[in-house]
Amino acid sequence: MPRANTDKVSRWDQHGRLHTVHVRRSGVRRTLSCGTCGWRKGAVFLPWPPWPKAAEHLALAHQATVDPTAT
Repeated sequence: MPRANTDKVSRWDQHGRLHTVHVRRSGVRRTLSCGTCGWRKGAVFLPWPPWPKAAEHLALAHQATVDPTAT
């Protein structure tokens, strides 16, 4: 079964707005792009996954820290 070429990291800010960074894959390269402000960053998957950078951007740029998937 082929893997999806996109993932996302979503967080809510203190005003209840949802912010999302999309992670697009192409080989070992990853592109992170913020749906709120248009921020983009390239990343190489190995040895570190790009998800911490996406969460860091959401926290610093948008004060979005609440994970909607957390229970």
